[in-house]
Amino acid sequence: MQTTEFIDHVRQQPWYQDQIVHVERIGRQKARYGRLRQSLPQPLDEALRRTGRDRLYSHQADGINAVRAGQHVIVSTGTASGKTLVYHVPTLEALLTARGARALYIFPTKALAQDQLRALKELAANCLPDLKVETYDGDTPQAQRTGIRAQAQVILTNPDMLSLGILPNHAIWSRFFSNLKYVVVDEAHIYRGVFGSHVANVLRRLRRVCAHYGATPQFICCSATVANPGEHMARIVGVEPAVVDRDGSPHGPRDFALWNPPLVDAQSGARRSANSEATHLFVELVMDGIRNITFTRSRRTAELIQLYARGVLSDQAPKLVDKVRTYRAGYLPKQRREIEQGLFKGRITGVTATNALELGVDIGDLDATVLVGYPGTIASTWQQAGRAGRGEAHSLSFLVGLDGPLDQYLMRHPDYLFKRPIESVLIDPSNPYILPAHLCAAAFELPLTNADEALFGGEAFVQAMIGLEQRHLLEYRQERWYFMGMGYPAEEVHIRSSTGEQFDIVDSSAGYTLLESIDAATALYQVHPGAVYLHQGESYLVKELDLLSRTAYVVPTEAKFYTQSKDSVDVHIVRSTRSRLVGRAPGTPAYLGVVRVRTQVIGYRKKRQYTDEVLDEVPLNLPPTEFDTVAVWWDLPDKLIRQLKTRGRDVPGGLHAMEHACIGMLPLFAMCDRLDLGGLSTECHVNTGQPQVFVYDAFPGGVGIAEKGFNILEQWWAATLQAIVECPCEDGCPSCVQSPRCGNNNDPLDKDVARIMLEALTR
Repeated sequence: MQTTEFIDHVRQQPWYQDQIVHVERIGRQKARYGRLRQSLPQPLDEALRRTGRDRLYSHQADGINAVRAGQHVIVSTGTASGKTLVYHVPTLEALLTARGARALYIFPTKALAQDQLRALKELAANCLPDLKVETYDGDTPQAQRTGIRAQAQVILTNPDMLSLGILPNHAIWSRFFSNLKYVVVDEAHIYRGVFGSHVANVLRRLRRVCAHYGATPQFICCSATVANPGEHMARIVGVEPAVVDRDGSPHGPRDFALWNPPLVDAQSGARRSANSEATHLFVELVMDGIRNITFTRSRRTAELIQLYARGVLSDQAPKLVDKVRTYRAGYLPKQRREIEQGLFKGRITGVTATNALELGVDIGDLDATVLVGYPGTIASTWQQAGRAGRGEAHSLSFLVGLDGPLDQYLMRHPDYLFKRPIESVLIDPSNPYILPAHLCAAAFELPLTNADEALFGGEAFVQAMIGLEQRHLLEYRQERWYFMGMGYPAEEVHIRSSTGEQFDIVDSSAGYTLLESIDAATALYQVHPGAVYLHQGESYLVKELDLLSRTAYVVPTEAKFYTQSKDSVDVHIVRSTRSRLVGRAPGTPAYLGVVRVRTQVIGYRKKRQYTDEVLDEVPLNLPPTEFDTVAVWWDLPDKLIRQLKTRGRDVPGGLHAMEHACIGMLPLFAMCDRLDLGGLSTECHVNTGQPQVFVYDAFPGGVGIAEKGFNILEQWWAATLQAIVECPCEDGCPSCVQSPRCGNNNDPLDKDVARIMLEALTR
């Protein structure tokens, strides 16, 4: 079946109930070409022609021209627009004209590095057949590493290996660093939040080491379309770049449908499970031979949809069962490569995936994408949708709305998704929970000096150095700071999580086989005793969680339910750093500051597969965790609270509902996910005695999200009020004021009181 026919085909299915609430028809974009200011070396020019690149798109030419002019460059264009040529071409030119030159390519994932290794070798085969290009990451055998360091002209790695393995051992890399011409940072938009803040410090450490060996390499960044590419590169690398953001590549027409699960209870606002709806779409696409990726927000959802789909296909089209797979982080490298190749060669028709396949791994030409829930940013939405599309052929995308307020807002306001500009990327390299560890690692690599203050962030550098001296980790002598701690400080830098610790998931029924590992930060939520854990479409029951050895012991289960953890949260104000009066005179006091968050997993729910019906609730007694972060919070007018109490209205329920709705809407304004945020509402906060609402960054130290909310409170409150007013439910539902993560089971909640409170704040 052609993708152009699929929407009409779906509308004829017996299970269709007017779920398609909007179809955006996106027209074809013709190619725009550019020219290089100077001709390329003949072998490279011929290599481009032999591989079908006889003409460069305008952004490719602009980017290459800027690199050849000696500028740092960031290219920010759409998926599959050919950004990689902007760094491949200058790299090969440098190697052809100066054989001693070296290049370092940095990718966020090993899979992407392997993919670009193949692409670079293909291009080089026609102009530089003896090119020595290698990957250097955690999978590189020890026996091969010495040869790679000595001989490789281009090395492909990731930030983890750069931080932990390369920079601390820079002396044995001296030849490579002294000849380093280009540093490539691909998929730069991925480096946001905590991860991006870490990577920004790793790249500053890299620049210090390069300077030590007399090199000042040019940086070339590639990114999906974001609102602030130049600002982002300046923050992540610390250099001012030339920005190339006019996409010259061709794109075929696309139909992008918004799919809202039907209401099952108009009064409560409950909708049919988004997972079941996505399964319908996924199965129908596979049965019609339309190659697709169905993107999900979590590992569990990816596994659930594959589980459901295999069940349906077993009944209706058993020959297609092996044509569907799940792809996500946590799988072993061999498993991921097998799935990538299956997609590329057409052996697999449909994949349910987390955003691990959002990046530019070459998986061939796909026809359609299904996004189960708004990915959290417009940028990620287009990045995921853009994985489908064969050159200038027609493609198809669906966004299946979840129950949350943000998804339902988009279902009612499609213009927000299709007309609003892409968001900015937020990082904070000066984060006090991130910077000190990198300064210790940097001092271990080369003693720090006052000159490093500008590189690592001015006042934040000074404060961090004072703290490190007081802790006797750094010592100042002869105008330099030396690392005085024990061990290997780079091992204390955990760039992808707050602790770097992992929990192993072991199948105790099969000789204690290791299934996979997960981040310690999420382990108590995912593998607590009694949890059902999904792995490659199979269900496992957690029988024991050993906190000392960080191991979860599981056994296979035929359970027809899955589990969802519950937690409790307390927020203590450490200090307020900013305040202002917001709204009409006399204004409502709002604050930005540091808070201490204490969380504890207190139980879990058993939810029936397919319907999400709650079957049981089970208490747990697991240890609490604490961290300091940044929060925005605000008071409620005393007069308003007195009036509401006089009328007998539910003040705690209104505060709680406002907290949930505000958390659900902040991602409209900040490049984040609602899971990046936490919150608390209280009628009488322990520190102030005031009725207050808190929204905080769910990362130690904060990453700028709460600060964004503080700066745009007026717009944020107005959008939250609009979402509540426009939601058709009577008493509050997941589309407006209920939260899927509420530790209090969404009790109490009062939608109407939340509306009254927001009206008082905004009018």
